[in-house]
Amino acid sequence: MDIFKRIAEYKSEGERLAWTGTFKEYIELLRNDPAPAMTAHARVYEMIKSHGIEEKHGQKSYKFFEQEIFGLDRAVEKLMEEYFHSAARRLDVRKRILLLMGPVSGGKSTIVTMLKKGLEKFSRTDQGAVYAIKGCPMHEDPLHLIPHELRPELEKELGVRIEGNLCPHCQLRLKSEFENDIENVQIERVFLSEDNRVGIGTFSPSDPKSQDIADLTGSIDFSTITEYGSESDPRAYRFDGELNKANRGLMEFQEMLKCDEKFLWNLLSLTQEGQFKAGRFALISADELIVAHTNESEYKSFISNKKNEALQSRMIVMPIPYNLRVSEEEKIYGKLIAQSDLRHVHIAPHALRTAAIFSILTRLKESKKQGMDLVKKMRMYDGEEVEGYKDADLKEMQNEFLEEGMSGIDPRYVINRISSALIKGEMDHINALDVLRALKDGLDQHPSITKEERERYLNFISAARKEYDQLAKNEVQKAFVYSFEESARTLFENYLDNIEAYCNWSKIKDPLTGEALDPDERLMRSIEEQIGVSENAKKAFREEILIRISSYSRKGRKFDYTSHERLREAVEKKLFADLKDIVKITTSTKTPDENQLKRMNEVTKRLVDEHGYTPASANELLRYVGSLLNR
Repeated sequence: MDIFKRIAEYKSEGERLAWTGTFKEYIELLRNDPAPAMTAHARVYEMIKSHGIEEKHGQKSYKFFEQEIFGLDRAVEKLMEEYFHSAARRLDVRKRILLLMGPVSGGKSTIVTMLKKGLEKFSRTDQGAVYAIKGCPMHEDPLHLIPHELRPELEKELGVRIEGNLCPHCQLRLKSEFENDIENVQIERVFLSEDNRVGIGTFSPSDPKSQDIADLTGSIDFSTITEYGSESDPRAYRFDGELNKANRGLMEFQEMLKCDEKFLWNLLSLTQEGQFKAGRFALISADELIVAHTNESEYKSFISNKKNEALQSRMIVMPIPYNLRVSEEEKIYGKLIAQSDLRHVHIAPHALRTAAIFSILTRLKESKKQGMDLVKKMRMYDGEEVEGYKDADLKEMQNEFLEEGMSGIDPRYVINRISSALIKGEMDHINALDVLRALKDGLDQHPSITKEERERYLNFISAARKEYDQLAKNEVQKAFVYSFEESARTLFENYLDNIEAYCNWSKIKDPLTGEALDPDERLMRSIEEQIGVSENAKKAFREEILIRISSYSRKGRKFDYTSHERLREAVEKKLFADLKDIVKITTSTKTPDENQLKRMNEVTKRLVDEHGYTPASANELLRYVGSLLNR
């Protein structure tokens, strides 16, 4: 019964939010809070801002987009700062169509869908309340009732701006129903809704021969012409086009540049003057954000046609490239799989990451920076440190190619191939190798891939396999090292004793003979080399460890094995290298002895309990790593 309780609560909440009053009462409401008089552009901006903004990767991250849009922080920040923020402040960009342009399956439609859903919810809050003339088919701004001559005075008094004229329908009602007494015109609160066609419109192109301009601007109701006697009587007209219904909110043009030209001409005056032509009426005012989306090839074809110059000048084009961060791409696949009926199939750790590595490599451009290959670039883009390169190098690479991310393998292809791997044989789990195999098989069936591209993509699959091999070894390494944790801690303490003696130019005491010895350079380097600390960088690395120990000591905290992530990784790798023969024997023997079996069970349990594997996928991983070590 909980669902019915929630439905009842939702209904009562709607009743609580409902408001009806006279125009005079509405003016009093604006005196207390002028927010309801904001423009459609301002409403979208305030809606996004209300979810919060934080700094992420050195740039603004808008929390509104976090659950659905991944890895497009730079594109979203540009969209917010260069379009929405400026448009909300009534700058000239609000008189432009917002055109999201980018490759297929890059998130353009998702952004628009989020804006529409966000506006619906926002209009049910106090901050986003929308009020309209009751009975108006275009849910018109009540302030349009104020005569033009009196507007400056009221604008000053209320701190608002009044733009636009009454629609023909409301002009007629004001004369006939209210005898021009605006004070008593009924005003109501409206809730933006795509389903109810209030403040949100969507136009999708179809066959140009059958699609009618009435879909945008409304049409004559021929059944009422005999009653009202004229096609120019507002009562004989249906103000039900998408541009009418999107007033006060957002109008989406799907695949805009596929539209017939006559549909786009209507947008010229709507964008520039906030008015459009419908039937035999004067220009009709509309306040709406027009957002469209298209792919790059269609956009290039559009701008190459001289006839489109007027419309092109009324557009703000925002590139929406593919995500270029592996960890964010992984979230995209996780989200899409979670929405499917295959949530019960176990996907082994790193399977989605391996697919993401392949995808990102196909989207990156080769940097001219010396020594920088695509794998290093991919790691830096994902926030990893790469020895020899700094943040300045990252920023330089991000600005090196403006078109980076506008081509490559799209998420839809990858998720189709992952789906194919999930369905195949109705397995209860899949791993990274299953996913890579599915991606490779799919290249032969991909219709738009050339022979050269296929070779390139096969190389990227090999690179993703190498990255996975390292991830798999690290996973098993951590699980095995846990079984030898005491050895790891001993090695860790030994290293600390040696670097302390090295940095202080002192000797180290042999625990058995008591003899004073020089620091064991071989031991220290064998650990440091595991994480790529060079000969030149060793002194700085050791001093940094001592500074960290000193800092912990001052704060009364113990510096232990888990206190320095890179040092912990180095110790684990060193121990794993020393244990390699034991790991090889344990993972590859077909008849393990009692000790080996015990260790295998311990490692499997750790992989299941702490790393997210199932027993079957953990055993697969162990066998695979065993085969890697035996090569």
